[in-house]
Amino acid sequence: MTVWFSRANAGRRFVAVALAAAAASVALAPVAKAARIENPVAVFSGIDKITGRITNFDVYIGETVQFGALQVTPKVCYSRDDTETQKVTTFVEVDEITLDRKIRRIFTGWMFADSPGLNAVEHPVYDVWLVECKAKSEVPPPEDK
Repeated sequence: MTVWFSRANAGRRFVAVALAAAAASVALAPVAKAARIENPVAVFSGIDKITGRITNFDVYIGETVQFGALQVTPKVCYSRDDTETQKVTTFVEVDEITLDRKIRRIFTGWMFADSPGLNAVEHPVYDVWLVECKAKSEVPPPEDK
């Protein structure tokens, strides 16, 4: 005897139909895409752990700025327009100048202003983290810009 309907079968069908409906609604939903703004200036903060002094400094994209024994070079700095929740990110390279005057890469990656502890540069003497991205700086741009 063949049973076409059972409680277990009905439960499986219900789950399958619910999953298919959820997948279809996700596939058909309009995609909201926030406008990503590429900024020419990244603003960092750095702390000298010996003196306890915190310094904010602007760095133009592609420019290298020295903070203590560290050289900070942002490659991009993204934010969103004022109508969106801000998500400020930068891709940055940080090198250390060692005591024997060699340059050693200590960090390459993304930094997030809303989570400064997530990918901040942690050095025995200096810490560096992203604060914001901006379109203009009071610091004059490098001559090649």
